[in-house]
Amino acid sequence: MLIIHCAACKKKLWRYDKIGQGEVLRCHKERISKMYNFQTQGNKIYCPCGKKIGIDKGSFYKMIVKTFTYKGSKRN
Repeated sequence: MLIIHCAACKKKLWRYDKIGQGEVLRCHKERISKMYNFQTQGNKIYCPCGKKIGIDKGSFYKMIVKTFTYKGSKRN
């Protein structure tokens, strides 16, 4: 499980079950197990501090590189 954080303010955004060793480029909605703190405006996802984190593409969030960090371990 990974905890996705905002890179600017370090607030927790959500807990995500990452499968595989690759980069976190997409967060599939069905693998998000707990949502902490984020806002949506239209099809964009923002941290409460105002930083744009990703884009809602329907079944997944397309993440914007370098706007988030994560801690935890990936599942193989």
